[in-house]
Amino acid sequence: MNQKKLLKYILIAMISGILIGWIFHSILSPEQISKIAGYLKIITDVFLRLIKMIIAPLVFATIVSGLISMGKSSSLGSITLKAMSWFIGASFISLLLGMGLANYFQPGSGMNLSIPQEAVNVGVSASSLSLETFITHIFPRSFAEAMANNEILQILVFSIFFGSALAFVQHSSGSTVIGRIIDELCKVMFRITDYVMALAPIAVFAAIASAITVQGPKLILDYSIFIGQFYVGLLILWTILITIGYVFLKKDVFRLMGVVKEPTMLAFATASSESAYPKTMEALDKFGVPKRITSFVLPLGYSFNLDGSMMYMAFAVLFIAQAYNIDLSFAQQALILLTLMITSKGIAGVSRASIVVIASTLAMFKLPEAGILLLLAVDQFLDMGRTATNVIGNSIATAVIARTEGNKHDLPEEEVIAVEDKLIPINRLADNN
Repeated sequence: MNQKKLLKYILIAMISGILIGWIFHSILSPEQISKIAGYLKIITDVFLRLIKMIIAPLVFATIVSGLISMGKSSSLGSITLKAMSWFIGASFISLLLGMGLANYFQPGSGMNLSIPQEAVNVGVSASSLSLETFITHIFPRSFAEAMANNEILQILVFSIFFGSALAFVQHSSGSTVIGRIIDELCKVMFRITDYVMALAPIAVFAAIASAITVQGPKLILDYSIFIGQFYVGLLILWTILITIGYVFLKKDVFRLMGVVKEPTMLAFATASSESAYPKTMEALDKFGVPKRITSFVLPLGYSFNLDGSMMYMAFAVLFIAQAYNIDLSFAQQALILLTLMITSKGIAGVSRASIVVIASTLAMFKLPEAGILLLLAVDQFLDMGRTATNVIGNSIATAVIARTEGNKHDLPEEEVIAVEDKLIPINRLADNN
């Protein structure tokens, strides 16, 4: 299925899901609604399981293949430094924007809720999100365990060791069987990805229909101001990211936005960054980013560069404080911002990761954890926007790093041809022949 057809089918699936969900919510009894939502959830869960099935081997194969193409060059250190600098800067901007908008819009003001005593169980304790836990969790105890649990950061660490060693061996003794196997594995995994992505419209329909069937359209109207303010923030964040991208990519940043619209829409519809990962790689390859850079920067970004989620977490924590009439000083807000900067890293694989981080932050600052319940009702609709933003942020970051590495010529797309993952001017090929 080509890109235009898939995007069209996803849009049709979203609209159909809203209409069918609305009908189900209106005519079915609560018991029937629960059953129908459960059946629809089966479809969504199967699709996400298929996505998780391909993520680990795809990440491993592409990272190792990229490192082999780098050989013994020192570009890995340069790419890592540039990537982490971008990620930290983008995270800080996102958090600061969320904090600023929450203070400007005051989304929780007027709710005047009383502080409850009971705790809220979100599935992960706040104590499990310490800096020590995060640092030790980066390094895998077993490669098999990391693959089985889809721990992208751990897979990345092992792949760097494996790919660097394989690149050294190939540089010393020439092409190896393992290197050729890795290249073939990449091709196989991209073919499997095509098969799985053909099911995306069905999964999108099921996800949207299930959410509307249970919650109903009235919920969106009740929270419309809060949701609207959050999406205004996302729009501002998109503008900032694209503007910064324009500094490095010039007009190509708009071509990039066109190229990544399919994975962005897929991420929005499914509220899953993982579902968009293969298509984002494919889109960046089409844009002209060398696979050796995409295969390294993109997985790293999935753990360290969650721009939409970062803005949401700052926005949500202050919303909860305002709802319970808790005044936070600028110093307290700055400390919350720095805490979110640390605790949010590396937990992208956790279900409802943003909610988990918010819950831990509330506990650290003695804010009512019951405020999480205010977010859970509409978290699905908020998650859609922040997940799409994460895809945009990582796509721009990867493209900018590739440009600064000097791997992409400033030529129109039709005047270049891909040779061994590099863009070579056609006239230069003619001269060489």
